[in-house]
Amino acid sequence: MRRTPAALALTLVTLGGVASAAQGAVNAELGQRVGNATLGAVVNNLGGSLLVLVGLLALPSMRTGLAALRRARLPWWSYLGGLGGAAIVVLAAYAVPVLGVAVFTIAQVAGSSLGGLASDRAGLAPVGRLPLTVPRVAGALLGVAAVALAQTGRPVGDLAVGVLLLAVAGGAGVALQAALNGRLSAAGSAAAGVAVNFVVSTPAVLLVAALAGAFTGPPIRWPDGWHLYTGGLLGVGIVAALVIGVRAAGVLRTGLALVGGQLVGALLLDVLLPQGPGARLPVLAGALLTLLAVLVAGRGSRAASAAATASAAATAAAATASAPATGTPPSTPVPPPPSGRSLSDSLSDDGAVRVAPDGPPGPDGKLGT
Repeated sequence: MRRTPAALALTLVTLGGVASAAQGAVNAELGQRVGNATLGAVVNNLGGSLLVLVGLLALPSMRTGLAALRRARLPWWSYLGGLGGAAIVVLAAYAVPVLGVAVFTIAQVAGSSLGGLASDRAGLAPVGRLPLTVPRVAGALLGVAAVALAQTGRPVGDLAVGVLLLAVAGGAGVALQAALNGRLSAAGSAAAGVAVNFVVSTPAVLLVAALAGAFTGPPIRWPDGWHLYTGGLLGVGIVAALVIGVRAAGVLRTGLALVGGQLVGALLLDVLLPQGPGARLPVLAGALLTLLAVLVAGRGSRAASAAATASAAATAAAATASAPATGTPPSTPVPPPPSGRSLSDSLSDDGAVRVAPDGPPGPDGKLGT
């Protein structure tokens, strides 16, 4: 699978962030109408799983990618990225009423930035290890500040420390989800990474919903409105964008681009929805500051990539310089075949050079037979 250029990949991730804002609004409205927040997540994941099933039947890249994953024999934990996505969906349903939208979002982005720095440092993403540089840490801090700015004026709930830490952990889970799914895409294909994500996350969401009593009680009255059931479609697009972004730019920059897209999407929803509050300057400023954070963090990534390239080149040069000291004799040049004969005519079955008696002598000074 060819790596997408970083600029294009981050653009796709930003669009995925816009879709994420729409997905959150759709799932929240559906959960509110049916009277159980977790049911929005259930419909989201079941819809995504259905699309994955269709893709499995229609997309050869998904089938070949899954086959490649089986051959790759990755560690078992590489397949658990979908649990991070399931965790944040469930946590949001219960933490937002306690913390408020503003505090929950800031805590989530803080966790995502910390998780992105840690995942890149550990080399979990396909781009390899990325060190903790000043630009990367500054980019992460800028991202958190941008979200804090964008949430100005939003409702704030009780600052319950336990729930706040869970929100931070949920953000870190999103970063881990992106890193592990990126590993799967590198070993198989982007479509295979998306498929495994939903295969893992859907049972987890169903289990949590069952424990929360979502399937008990009076019959559920599903509301009209086709847009309420598009969460799965949007989810597939978001996961695919994250897979592509992590493979090209690492976890931190991908997470920041996603947040920037989410803020842009929130701004569009505020303007376009009939009940929306209209354009809000803090949200616009936060979106622009987040995209600046992506650029700032990228300076550290490019420097690390250049250093890694220079180190690899130095290692190769050193290996080349030390080659004669290994005792390996220099290769003997193969003499050209006599005129009118091809080299293949001058090779015997055992691969040795044979020269016709009327031709020039071989490397050992003798005429071939």
